[in-house]
Amino acid sequence: MLARNRPLLAALVALVLLSVLAAGARAAARVQLTVYAAASLTDVLPRIDTTERYSFGGSNTLAAQIQQGAPADVFASANTTLPAQLFARALCSRPVVFTRNTLVLVVPRSNPARIHSVFDLSKQGVKLVIAGSGVPVGSYTLQVLKQMNVSAAVLSNVVSRETDVREVLAKVALGEADAGFVYSTDATTVPGKVTVIKVPAWAQPKVQYGMCVVSSSANKPAAQAFVNRVLSKAGQAKLIAFGFLPRVKPAR
Repeated sequence: MLARNRPLLAALVALVLLSVLAAGARAAARVQLTVYAAASLTDVLPRIDTTERYSFGGSNTLAAQIQQGAPADVFASANTTLPAQLFARALCSRPVVFTRNTLVLVVPRSNPARIHSVFDLSKQGVKLVIAGSGVPVGSYTLQVLKQMNVSAAVLSNVVSRETDVREVLAKVALGEADAGFVYSTDATTVPGKVTVIKVPAWAQPKVQYGMCVVSSSANKPAAQAFVNRVLSKAGQAKLIAFGFLPRVKPAR
């Protein structure tokens, strides 16, 4: 009886071994991408794709690292200017807009400087923290101040210029500054620690995020697949759940 079943058992064992080897090959073939992304995307991107390696920071710093040959596969910037500059130098694919945001003013919950509008930032003694001008959120901040015609008065109260939006948020949340400009999505990450003051709609900058595949990537198909996941219905739904705005699709 046992002798008659030996061929069948051998075939089953071979089939199991082949399945294990095939699974191992698929696992080996699955590369882990390195995604360079704006600090404001820290919470949402890992929820869209948990398997990748992320490096978050100021978009300008990340773009500079890519120019210097850093091993990134995908670049997700808090503006479209930086990826467009990389594309112009053939350092990444043509960028696509994948989401939008809004700029807000945040103050500590106790609001010791009694800031209630952007105009209050010009009051004597106010300690304002903003991002550096090369950082997208810093550039958007300067646009708001210029649009509201308060640049000179407000910038004289700047006590610190940070390298990314999360550093601005931290300074305000810890009470080390009286106010700071951040994205609305970042303000929601510290509930109970800051109060949000809206920027007037007429002064609101056009905050669009751009994403591209890095030209030096050795994993371009996988990198493009990641971009596609972010642009997919599920990816966009996750961004909206985290407070981001729907992307504006390019006109055809």
